[in-house]
Amino acid sequence: MTLVVAVLVIVVSLVGAAFFAGAETALTAASRARLQALETSGDRRAKLANRLIANKGRLISAMLVGGQFVTIASSAYMTSVFVRAFGKGGVLEATAIMTVLIVVFGEVLPKTIAIAYPDRVALIIAPIVAVVVTVFAPLVRAVEIFVGLLLKLFGFAAGVRDSGLSGAEELRGAVDVLHREGEVARDQRDMFGGLLELEDVPVRDVMIHRTKMRTLDADLPAAELVREALNSHYSRIPLWRDDPENIIGILHIKDLFRAYAAAGGDVSKLSPADVALDAWFIPDATSCRAQLQAFLRRKTHSALVVDEYGMVLGLITLEDILEEIVGDITDEHDVAMPGVRQQLDGSLLVDGSVTIRDLNRAMDWDLPDDEAATVAGLVIHEARTIPEARQAFVFHGFRFEVLRRQKNRLAMLRITPTEAKGKAKAAS
Repeated sequence: MTLVVAVLVIVVSLVGAAFFAGAETALTAASRARLQALETSGDRRAKLANRLIANKGRLISAMLVGGQFVTIASSAYMTSVFVRAFGKGGVLEATAIMTVLIVVFGEVLPKTIAIAYPDRVALIIAPIVAVVVTVFAPLVRAVEIFVGLLLKLFGFAAGVRDSGLSGAEELRGAVDVLHREGEVARDQRDMFGGLLELEDVPVRDVMIHRTKMRTLDADLPAAELVREALNSHYSRIPLWRDDPENIIGILHIKDLFRAYAAAGGDVSKLSPADVALDAWFIPDATSCRAQLQAFLRRKTHSALVVDEYGMVLGLITLEDILEEIVGDITDEHDVAMPGVRQQLDGSLLVDGSVTIRDLNRAMDWDLPDDEAATVAGLVIHEARTIPEARQAFVFHGFRFEVLRRQKNRLAMLRITPTEAKGKAKAAS
């Protein structure tokens, strides 16, 4: 009879220990996003699980109290049984047997299952855990008060959580982890990251630089101006008068067509400057997020970027900002990756004005863009000088060779991943 009771105690204690260990692991590892989605769809178990996770400190305390109680009580009972049966030597035997059983069946096995299927296990055990937490609430509260006094005695504040990361950084980190685990595709990761980073990216980093802006002289003959506008790949073209720095408006091709139709097809009656929209000037430090909201409020798609002295630096469009989220938006007139040409040896020929962010997204690289916006700027920053043609540098896992320099501008570079970078990329 004693043997039957002992076996029954072992089985019950192992089940109890497994329950508490698995519950703690599953509920702490479960995806809050998935559980929230299930709760929104009406799943009561998900709602209960979310309520438990919301008070994670009390949940963990209850699971630890329950698990320790079962483990200690069962070990003490089995020790007394073995001592009666085998004398003092039974202490070692009971300790060895209970340690193996509890570690394997009460800890490792349930936690392995819980970590492999956290959401499923959390939904299954949530109703039982809720009852256990309620039953242990007085004891857990007493333990929390005692622990809080101890922490206060040693200068720690109980209940304070400081991860050192902002909410956006935590979200980005979570998406990166899911991408490495294969649950989020690369393009989805890039889109989510681009959305979170809009606040930190100034418009000067994504604008069309003034050297690449297509502008037209408003005083050109109407026929010539119309011909130049139609030959352009852009739908919005800045107009200037007297001086290219004196932008007087933005000509929209659709408005030009409407004016042409209203003039009965007579180009001589056209005055493109009169149908141009007023130029909108914005500071170069404006964040992409703020500018996106401004575009939506003003119901316009382009603005001119100026520095602190009022000099035009470039043109920013709604498409430029959207491309920070969804990647390059190409049409039949666009090049797949302007300024970048893949070579047979694995290197890239890159125009110095190509932005680091675009190159990282296109090639899935991780070149830093904190100190420089363009590839040329990065090389100059790292070299601490303006390199000459044929000079080469190795940093951040890549070899940068200057192929062509025009005055003080690095016009063309060859970028080659180093062998170590290639191995690291393959391993990841």
